[in-house]
Amino acid sequence: MALSVREYRARIKSTESMKKITRAMELIAASRIIKAQNRAQAAAPYARELTRAVSAVATYSNVDHPLTREPEDPKRAAVLIVTSDRGLAGAYSSSVLKEAERLAEKLRGEGKEISTYLCGRKAEAYYRFRARPVVQSWTGFSDQPSYDVARDIGKSLIEAFLAEEGNEAVDEVHVVYTRFRSMLVQEPTAVRLLPLEVVEGEEKPSSDEVLPLYEFEPSAEHVLDGLLPQYVQSRIFFALLQAAASELAARQKAMKSATDNADELIKKYTRIANQARQAGITQEISEIVGGVNALADAQAGSE
Repeated sequence: MALSVREYRARIKSTESMKKITRAMELIAASRIIKAQNRAQAAAPYARELTRAVSAVATYSNVDHPLTREPEDPKRAAVLIVTSDRGLAGAYSSSVLKEAERLAEKLRGEGKEISTYLCGRKAEAYYRFRARPVVQSWTGFSDQPSYDVARDIGKSLIEAFLAEEGNEAVDEVHVVYTRFRSMLVQEPTAVRLLPLEVVEGEEKPSSDEVLPLYEFEPSAEHVLDGLLPQYVQSRIFFALLQAAASELAARQKAMKSATDNADELIKKYTRIANQARQAGITQEISEIVGGVNALADAQAGSE
Protein backbone atom coordinates (compact mmCIF):
# COMPACT_ATOMS: atom_id res chain seq x y z
CA MET A 1 0.00 0.00 0.00
CA ALA A 2 2.88 2.37 0.77
CA LEU A 3 4.17 2.03 -2.81
CA SER A 4 0.71 2.79 -4.18
CA VAL A 5 0.47 5.92 -2.05
CA ARG A 6 3.86 7.09 -3.30
CA GLU A 7 2.72 6.55 -6.89
CA TYR A 8 -0.40 8.66 -6.37
CA ARG A 9 1.61 11.39 -4.69
CA ALA A 10 3.99 11.43 -7.65
CA ARG A 11 1.02 11.72 -10.01
CA ILE A 12 -0.39 14.58 -7.95
CA LYS A 13 2.95 16.39 -8.10
CA SER A 14 3.29 15.94 -11.87
CA THR A 15 -0.31 17.05 -12.43
CA GLU A 16 0.29 20.16 -10.33
CA SER A 17 3.35 20.98 -12.45
CA MET A 18 1.30 20.53 -15.64
CA LYS A 19 -1.43 22.71 -14.18
CA LYS A 20 1.06 25.54 -13.63
CA ILE A 21 2.12 25.31 -17.30
CA THR A 22 -1.43 25.28 -18.69
CA ARG A 23 -2.44 28.13 -16.39
CA ALA A 24 0.53 30.21 -17.55
CA MET A 25 -0.29 29.52 -21.21
CA GLU A 26 -3.92 30.46 -20.57
CA LEU A 27 -2.86 33.80 -19.07
CA ILE A 28 -0.41 34.49 -21.92
CA ALA A 29 -3.10 33.80 -24.53
CA ALA A 30 -5.56 35.98 -22.62
CA SER A 31 -3.08 38.85 -22.54
CA ARG A 32 -2.45 38.62 -26.29
CA ILE A 33 -5.98 38.03 -27.52
CA ILE A 34 -7.11 41.62 -26.94
CA LYS A 35 -4.25 43.02 -29.03
CA ALA A 36 -4.84 40.47 -31.79
CA GLN A 37 -8.56 41.22 -31.80
CA ASN A 38 -7.93 44.95 -32.00
CA ARG A 39 -5.53 44.45 -34.93
CA ALA A 40 -8.13 42.40 -36.78
CA GLN A 41 -10.84 44.98 -36.14
CA ALA A 42 -8.55 47.83 -37.19
CA ALA A 43 -7.73 46.12 -40.49
CA ALA A 44 -11.37 45.39 -41.33
CA PRO A 45 -12.38 48.92 -42.54
CA TYR A 46 -9.39 49.18 -44.89
CA ALA A 47 -10.00 45.74 -46.38
CA ARG A 48 -13.72 46.48 -46.75
CA GLU A 49 -13.26 49.87 -48.41
CA LEU A 50 -10.52 48.56 -50.69
CA THR A 51 -12.82 45.74 -51.77
CA ARG A 52 -15.56 48.30 -52.52
CA ALA A 53 -13.12 50.43 -54.52
CA VAL A 54 -11.91 47.50 -56.60
CA SER A 55 -15.48 46.33 -57.17
CA ALA A 56 -16.50 49.83 -58.22
CA VAL A 57 -13.65 50.11 -60.70
CA ALA A 58 -14.38 46.68 -62.12
CA THR A 59 -18.10 47.43 -62.34
CA TYR A 60 -18.08 50.91 -63.88
CA SER A 61 -15.04 50.66 -66.13
CA ASN A 62 -16.02 47.68 -68.30
CA VAL A 63 -12.36 46.68 -68.56
CA ASP A 64 -11.50 43.07 -69.31
CA HIS A 65 -8.77 42.58 -66.72
CA PRO A 66 -7.02 39.23 -66.01
CA LEU A 67 -7.75 39.41 -62.27
CA THR A 68 -11.49 39.91 -62.84
CA ARG A 69 -11.98 37.72 -65.91
CA GLU A 70 -13.84 34.46 -65.33
CA PRO A 71 -12.07 31.60 -67.17
CA GLU A 72 -14.26 29.58 -69.50
CA ASP A 73 -12.86 26.20 -68.45
CA PRO A 74 -10.85 26.44 -65.21
CA LYS A 75 -8.44 23.53 -64.80
CA ARG A 76 -6.46 24.30 -61.65
CA ALA A 77 -7.19 26.11 -58.38
CA ALA A 78 -4.76 27.36 -55.75
CA VAL A 79 -5.79 26.85 -52.12
CA LEU A 80 -4.05 28.75 -49.32
CA ILE A 81 -4.54 27.03 -45.93
CA VAL A 82 -3.89 29.10 -42.81
CA THR A 83 -3.15 27.12 -39.62
CA SER A 84 -1.04 27.66 -36.50
CA ASP A 85 2.66 27.15 -35.91
CA ARG A 86 2.15 25.69 -32.44
CA GLY A 87 -0.21 23.20 -30.88
CA LEU A 88 -2.15 23.23 -27.60
CA ALA A 89 -5.00 25.13 -29.27
CA GLY A 90 -7.67 22.46 -29.23
CA ALA A 91 -9.23 21.66 -32.59
CA TYR A 92 -8.19 24.96 -34.18
CA SER A 93 -5.82 23.62 -36.85
CA SER A 94 -7.71 20.38 -37.45
CA SER A 95 -10.93 22.30 -38.13
CA VAL A 96 -9.18 24.40 -40.78
CA LEU A 97 -7.67 21.31 -42.37
CA LYS A 98 -11.09 19.61 -42.47
CA GLU A 99 -12.58 22.67 -44.16
CA ALA A 100 -9.70 22.63 -46.67
CA GLU A 101 -10.37 18.95 -47.38
CA ARG A 102 -14.04 19.71 -48.04
CA LEU A 103 -13.10 22.54 -50.39
CA ALA A 104 -10.57 20.37 -52.22
CA GLU A 105 -13.15 17.61 -52.64
CA LYS A 106 -15.62 20.13 -54.06
CA LEU A 107 -13.06 21.55 -56.50
CA ARG A 108 -12.00 18.08 -57.63
CA GLY A 109 -15.65 17.27 -58.19
CA GLU A 110 -15.73 20.22 -60.59
CA GLY A 111 -12.79 18.74 -62.50
CA LYS A 112 -10.10 21.06 -61.13
CA GLU A 113 -6.64 20.16 -59.95
CA ILE A 114 -5.37 21.57 -56.65
CA SER A 115 -2.20 23.58 -56.00
CA THR A 116 -1.69 23.81 -52.24
CA TYR A 117 -0.10 26.74 -50.41
CA LEU A 118 0.37 26.50 -46.65
CA CYS A 119 0.71 28.87 -43.69
CA GLY A 120 1.71 27.35 -40.37
CA ARG A 121 3.75 24.38 -39.23
CA LYS A 122 0.65 22.33 -38.41
CA ALA A 123 -0.49 22.33 -42.03
CA GLU A 124 3.07 21.69 -43.18
CA ALA A 125 3.38 18.67 -40.87
CA TYR A 126 -0.06 17.40 -41.95
CA TYR A 127 0.86 17.42 -45.65
CA ARG A 128 4.40 16.15 -45.09
CA PHE A 129 3.16 13.16 -43.09
CA ARG A 130 0.78 12.24 -45.91
CA ALA A 131 3.42 12.89 -48.60
CA ARG A 132 1.19 15.37 -50.43
CA PRO A 133 2.70 17.93 -52.81
CA VAL A 134 2.92 21.54 -51.65
CA VAL A 135 3.82 24.44 -53.93
CA GLN A 136 5.03 26.81 -51.19
CA SER A 137 4.72 27.25 -47.43
CA TRP A 138 5.27 30.02 -44.87
CA THR A 139 5.82 29.47 -41.15
CA GLY A 140 6.84 31.25 -37.97
CA PHE A 141 4.30 34.07 -37.70
CA SER A 142 0.87 32.56 -37.02
CA ASP A 143 0.20 34.39 -33.74
CA GLN A 144 1.69 37.74 -34.86
CA PRO A 145 1.42 38.11 -38.67
CA SER A 146 2.89 41.11 -40.46
CA TYR A 147 1.90 42.82 -43.69
CA ASP A 148 5.27 41.89 -45.23
CA VAL A 149 4.32 38.23 -44.97
CA ALA A 150 0.91 38.94 -46.52
CA ARG A 151 2.64 40.83 -49.35
CA ASP A 152 4.94 37.87 -50.00
CA ILE A 153 2.05 35.40 -50.02
CA GLY A 154 -0.08 37.65 -52.22
CA LYS A 155 2.77 38.10 -54.70
CA SER A 156 3.22 34.34 -55.05
CA LEU A 157 -0.49 33.73 -55.56
CA ILE A 158 -0.87 36.55 -58.10
CA GLU A 159 2.13 35.29 -60.06
CA ALA A 160 0.60 31.81 -60.16
CA PHE A 161 -2.75 33.27 -61.23
CA LEU A 162 -1.25 35.40 -64.00
CA ALA A 163 0.99 32.60 -65.30
CA GLU A 164 -0.30 31.38 -68.63
CA GLU A 165 1.25 27.92 -68.61
CA GLY A 166 3.24 25.57 -66.42
CA ASN A 167 2.50 23.42 -63.38
CA GLU A 168 2.14 26.46 -61.12
CA ALA A 169 -0.40 28.29 -63.31
CA VAL A 170 -3.85 28.44 -61.69
CA ASP A 171 -7.27 29.75 -62.74
CA GLU A 172 -8.66 30.37 -59.24
CA VAL A 173 -7.31 31.32 -55.83
CA HIS A 174 -9.05 30.26 -52.61
CA VAL A 175 -8.16 30.94 -48.96
CA VAL A 176 -9.14 28.73 -46.03
CA TYR A 177 -8.77 30.36 -42.61
CA THR A 178 -10.58 30.73 -39.28
CA ARG A 179 -12.89 33.70 -38.92
CA PHE A 180 -12.99 35.24 -35.44
CA ARG A 181 -16.61 35.65 -34.40
CA SER A 182 -16.20 35.94 -30.63
CA MET A 183 -14.13 34.56 -27.78
CA LEU A 184 -16.28 31.43 -27.84
CA VAL A 185 -16.91 31.04 -31.57
CA GLN A 186 -14.23 30.69 -34.26
CA GLU A 187 -15.50 29.59 -37.65
CA PRO A 188 -13.41 27.86 -40.36
CA THR A 189 -14.11 29.74 -43.60
CA ALA A 190 -13.26 29.24 -47.26
CA VAL A 191 -13.38 32.25 -49.62
CA ARG A 192 -12.42 32.79 -53.23
CA LEU A 193 -10.03 35.66 -53.82
CA LEU A 194 -9.45 35.43 -57.56
CA PRO A 195 -10.94 36.02 -60.00
CA LEU A 196 -12.65 38.90 -58.22
CA GLU A 197 -16.38 38.41 -57.77
CA VAL A 198 -18.03 41.73 -58.51
CA VAL A 199 -21.09 42.12 -56.32
CA GLU A 200 -21.73 45.84 -56.51
CA GLY A 201 -23.80 47.22 -59.36
CA GLU A 202 -25.79 44.03 -59.90
CA GLU A 203 -29.04 45.46 -58.55
CA LYS A 204 -30.82 48.08 -60.58
CA PRO A 205 -30.78 51.50 -58.96
CA SER A 206 -34.03 53.10 -57.87
CA SER A 207 -35.48 56.01 -59.79
CA ASP A 208 -34.33 58.61 -57.26
CA GLU A 209 -30.87 57.12 -56.72
CA VAL A 210 -27.91 59.05 -58.08
CA LEU A 211 -25.16 56.86 -59.47
CA PRO A 212 -21.55 57.89 -58.81
CA LEU A 213 -19.44 59.11 -61.69
CA TYR A 214 -15.94 57.71 -61.95
CA GLU A 215 -13.02 59.15 -63.85
CA PHE A 216 -9.95 56.93 -64.14
CA GLU A 217 -6.50 58.40 -64.50
CA PRO A 218 -4.42 57.39 -66.40
CA SER A 219 -6.85 54.56 -67.31
CA ALA A 220 -9.14 52.04 -65.66
CA GLU A 221 -6.77 49.22 -66.57
CA HIS A 222 -3.84 50.97 -64.86
CA VAL A 223 -6.00 51.60 -61.79
CA LEU A 224 -6.91 47.91 -61.62
CA ASP A 225 -3.26 46.96 -62.05
CA GLY A 226 -2.47 49.01 -58.95
CA LEU A 227 -5.53 48.20 -56.86
CA LEU A 228 -5.95 44.48 -57.32
CA PRO A 229 -2.56 43.41 -55.89
CA GLN A 230 -3.29 45.66 -52.91
CA TYR A 231 -6.72 44.05 -52.65
CA VAL A 232 -5.30 40.51 -52.61
CA GLN A 233 -2.60 41.40 -50.08
CA SER A 234 -5.03 43.21 -47.78
CA ARG A 235 -7.50 40.31 -47.88
CA ILE A 236 -4.73 37.84 -47.07
CA PHE A 237 -3.47 40.07 -44.26
CA PHE A 238 -6.99 40.35 -42.88
CA ALA A 239 -7.34 36.54 -43.02
CA LEU A 240 -4.01 36.15 -41.17
CA LEU A 241 -5.13 38.59 -38.47
CA GLN A 242 -8.45 36.80 -38.08
CA ALA A 243 -6.64 33.48 -37.85
CA ALA A 244 -4.21 34.85 -35.23
CA ALA A 245 -7.06 36.09 -33.03
CA SER A 246 -8.88 32.77 -33.47
CA GLU A 247 -5.75 30.80 -32.59
CA LEU A 248 -5.20 32.71 -29.35
CA ALA A 249 -8.88 32.41 -28.39
CA ALA A 250 -8.81 28.66 -29.09
CA ARG A 251 -5.58 28.26 -27.11
CA GLN A 252 -6.97 30.18 -24.14
CA LYS A 253 -10.10 28.02 -24.17
CA ALA A 254 -8.09 24.80 -24.50
CA MET A 255 -5.68 25.74 -21.72
CA LYS A 256 -8.53 26.70 -19.39
CA SER A 257 -10.12 23.33 -20.03
CA ALA A 258 -6.77 21.62 -19.38
CA THR A 259 -6.34 23.55 -16.12
CA ASP A 260 -9.83 22.57 -14.96
CA ASN A 261 -9.13 18.93 -15.84
CA ALA A 262 -5.88 19.10 -13.87
CA ASP A 263 -7.82 20.34 -10.84
CA GLU A 264 -10.20 17.41 -11.16
CA LEU A 265 -7.32 14.95 -11.47
CA ILE A 266 -5.59 16.39 -8.41
CA LYS A 267 -8.80 16.02 -6.39
CA LYS A 268 -9.27 12.47 -7.67
CA TYR A 269 -5.69 11.37 -6.96
CA THR A 270 -5.76 13.03 -3.53
CA ARG A 271 -8.93 11.19 -2.61
CA ILE A 272 -7.57 7.84 -3.82
CA ALA A 273 -4.25 8.42 -2.07
CA ASN A 274 -6.06 9.19 1.19
CA GLN A 275 -8.15 6.06 0.81
CA ALA A 276 -5.04 3.99 0.13
CA ARG A 277 -3.27 5.53 3.14
CA GLN A 278 -6.26 4.87 5.39
CA ALA A 279 -6.50 1.31 4.10
CA GLY A 280 -2.82 0.81 4.82
CA ILE A 281 -3.21 2.19 8.35
CA THR A 282 -6.25 -0.04 8.94
CA GLN A 283 -4.35 -3.09 7.73
CA GLU A 284 -1.37 -2.29 9.95
CA ILE A 285 -3.65 -1.87 12.98
CA SER A 286 -5.35 -5.16 12.14
CA GLU A 287 -1.99 -6.89 11.89
CA ILE A 288 -0.88 -5.42 15.23
CA VAL A 289 -4.13 -6.43 16.94
CA GLY A 290 -3.92 -9.87 15.40
CA GLY A 291 -0.35 -10.25 16.57
CA VAL A 292 -1.24 -9.14 20.11
CA ASN A 293 -4.14 -11.58 20.20
CA ALA A 294 -1.97 -14.40 18.90
CA LEU A 295 0.69 -13.61 21.52
CA ALA A 296 -1.94 -13.49 24.27
CA ASP A 297 -3.38 -16.82 23.13
CA ALA A 298 0.10 -18.33 23.07
CA GLN A 299 0.82 -17.13 26.58
CA ALA A 300 -2.53 -18.41 27.84
CA GLY A 301 -1.89 -21.81 26.31
CA SER A 302 1.56 -22.10 27.87
CA GLU A 303 0.13 -21.37 31.32
